[in-house]
Amino acid sequence: MRVKVYDCDIESDLETCVNEFIVDKEIMDIKYQVSIAVNGEDQIYCFSAMIIYIDK
Repeated sequence: MRVKVYDCDIESDLETCVNEFIVDKEIMDIKYQVSIAVNGEDQIYCFSAMIIYIDK
């Protein structure tokens, strides 16, 4: 069993990374998380996913 972690600023970028990675993998689970921070008037988002898969 192995783990791959992705972290992106844009949700659609994370979606693309995850979809490309899982094409030929046996997936056990995917954990998804969103974090947000406020810096002055800016909102900073962090979209992350941890993919747990079987290494063949």
